[in-house]
Amino acid sequence: MSDPVLIIGAGVAGLSAATALRQAGLDCLIVEASNRIGGRAHTTRIGAHPFDHGASWLHDAERNPLTTIARAHTEPLIDSDAVRTRRMMIGNRPATEAELAARTAAWKQFDAVAMAETRDLPLATVIDSLRDNPWIASIEAWEACQIAAADPRDFSVLDWNVNQLDGRNLALPNGIGDFVLRRLAPQAGPIRLNTPVTHLNWHDRIQAETPAGTITAAACIVTISTAALARLRLTPNLPVSPDGLPMGLLTKIALRATGANRLGLAADQSVNAQIARDTPMLSLFAWPNGADHAVAFIGGPPAWTLARQGHAATIDFVRGRLRDWFGTEADRTFGDATVTTWAEDPNFGGSYAYARPGHAGDRAQLGTPLADGRLIIAGEATANDGLAGTVAGAWNEGARAAATVAAALAHRV
Repeated sequence: MSDPVLIIGAGVAGLSAATALRQAGLDCLIVEASNRIGGRAHTTRIGAHPFDHGASWLHDAERNPLTTIARAHTEPLIDSDAVRTRRMMIGNRPATEAELAARTAAWKQFDAVAMAETRDLPLATVIDSLRDNPWIASIEAWEACQIAAADPRDFSVLDWNVNQLDGRNLALPNGIGDFVLRRLAPQAGPIRLNTPVTHLNWHDRIQAETPAGTITAAACIVTISTAALARLRLTPNLPVSPDGLPMGLLTKIALRATGANRLGLAADQSVNAQIARDTPMLSLFAWPNGADHAVAFIGGPPAWTLARQGHAATIDFVRGRLRDWFGTEADRTFGDATVTTWAEDPNFGGSYAYARPGHAGDRAQLGTPLADGRLIIAGEATANDGLAGTVAGAWNEGARAAATVAAALAHRV
């Protein structure tokens, strides 16, 4: 029997690669360092309701390949944009219509300046000329910290520009992680859990050392996070370092309601606030799809700082911000809290990758096939189609890598 194609990582990119390879008639094996399938698409339950620790929406639904798969399986899909309402806070009060109009105008200015930049500069530097506008700090924090999970001072404006997501955002009622396990994993074939690769030698033959022994492979697709990739021992080293694509962090905190009180917040209502520069941003998504919990989001440098301090500090920060908005009634409304662990888990080391200034081209470079197409790095970090940081980007990259490997192996026969 010929050597299989080895896929390192059982996240969405790895499942996509394995599915495509099997459809092409090639044998493959997935090894996964953790004890579960799905990677950063992971759903648990809080009471009777799902909680997505990582990916929560099918972004850019019109061109998202998972939308097509979901519809082919007649999965119910929720148009999150259609059902969502929004509340913007200024201190402890909702913004007025005039203030919201000023925010909209500021955002148009922000987009015009940032999108016009052709140099690979930090996002924060590019929009410095707009600092006098009181809404710019909030917009910057939203675009960098909350969306890209990145520090605006260390985040390429070109990478931001390329990865602007258009189109609708769809939600799956039982969660994206649940969908991945039910619909994507069964097509991928055998998966060995708790099997980390400690050394990958691709000098001549491809050999992967694991605690269970050495795996010899015809080709290898590596789909782990850039943080895990940076720790993996490779012989020889990769020609492009993953350091230009560090992992950002978006921490989610699910807060379960203690009773019937909902603070006047409707299901699927987003709450954000105007902030000053360098003030940590918190956003809240209340009662998703009618759940009895709300989800708070903290991203970028504030998320890393709180993660280092521990879950208690993270929860205290969230409760304090909610108290600022809603008064002490928030303390009586929210009970038990669940905090995601992407920062602490060495298998991930963050939520998804962003490009540092000067490294906007690293996504394409890191994903360039090596060893005559027999070694490929693939995942959301290498997505160069505007879908970086998403499950759609991961799926597309897994399929791309599989097609490249299949062609390379066919050529060698």
